[in-house]
Amino acid sequence: MRTSIAFGALALTTTVVLAGCSSGGAPESAEEPAVDGSGAELVVWTDEEREQAVADAAAAFEEETGATVTIVQKNFEDLRNDFIAQVPTGEGPDITVGAHDWLGALVAAGVVDTIDLGDTASEFEQVALDAMTYDGQLYALPYSLETIALVQNVEMVGEEAPATWDEMIATAEEAGAERPFVINTAGETGDGYTMYGFQTSFGAPVFVQDESGSYTSEVGMGGEAGEAFATWLGENGADGTGIISTTVDYDINNELFNSGEAPYTIQGPWAISSYPDVEVAVNPIPSAGGETAAPFVGVQGFYLSSQSDNALLAQEFLVNHLGTEEAQRALYEADPRIPAWSALAEEVSSDPIIAGFLASAQNGVPMPSIPEMGSVWDLWNAAQAQIIGGADPVSTWNTMVEDLETTLAG
Repeated sequence: MRTSIAFGALALTTTVVLAGCSSGGAPESAEEPAVDGSGAELVVWTDEEREQAVADAAAAFEEETGATVTIVQKNFEDLRNDFIAQVPTGEGPDITVGAHDWLGALVAAGVVDTIDLGDTASEFEQVALDAMTYDGQLYALPYSLETIALVQNVEMVGEEAPATWDEMIATAEEAGAERPFVINTAGETGDGYTMYGFQTSFGAPVFVQDESGSYTSEVGMGGEAGEAFATWLGENGADGTGIISTTVDYDINNELFNSGEAPYTIQGPWAISSYPDVEVAVNPIPSAGGETAAPFVGVQGFYLSSQSDNALLAQEFLVNHLGTEEAQRALYEADPRIPAWSALAEEVSSDPIIAGFLASAQNGVPMPSIPEMGSVWDLWNAAQAQIIGGADPVSTWNTMVEDLETTLAG
């Protein structure tokens, strides 16, 4: 999964929190007095792209509370490990920016605290709140989303979104396409991330979610739903229609779509600039199994340290200064990703490409942030590649599920 999106090439135009899912003491209304921060210091870690937006929010916060905000710029790639290593020593920040799929590791290390967004929660996309929730507790203020969607060649197949896999393939064939559809399988490695929308349309999630939306460690890919997806994958692999192929990696996928050989593909906004020769439309992923196709959604936001000496002050900064439309807009302008702030997401969706990715994200589910997800990728990707290549779908899939359950039980 990619952790950054560049929307510049897209010619950009300029959701309630889970009840009882978090704890803390943030003010419920901006009309209440701000926390007195006289003489206190907050340390915030961020990367270069978001530093100025955070600094702008910090300036108003300092004026209102009397606190000092020290911003430390770090490489994004270093943030998670440094946060885990330094928070227990007392050397870490009060707040850090980060990705939602860090959450399981941060909770396991005991380095993050829950937050309470109060009424502000209603301003955010629900999938963003779900992503920052772990065991029913909200741990971060979200600010951006990213996901994949169906990208189509308007000249060949128009802008209308196909509702199902079969409808999509039929439309492509009627248009006389050499290949009706192309999808990255990372060659012979397999790419469960890109394929996940189709898998969930069969009702076979990687892990089962509880009533709060949090992921459990129970594998959800087994049984009839998983077998149905595996069978479909085999039917469209080397021994079936051949539409899905292990000869296609990321670059070949983009070349086939940009050349007009295939009118449909599944990609993220990071790939749009790879299609200079195509007028594209973006829509939610069509269902192959009868249920809604729910791709993975990635979310970024701001975490509160469990060892902060000024936790209430830090929460005040998060909720009432970074959790405002003005600050969320500044973050979007600094590093344009789909905003997690609903009103802003709707505004930038005047660009139909962004609107398509947002619609896909609204159908989607957060990529699991639980530590167990690290054990999934190799087994899951390999099983899909084997099935696409001609291995028996049901037995290959069930072996993968059994191996994963054994790994997680060990």
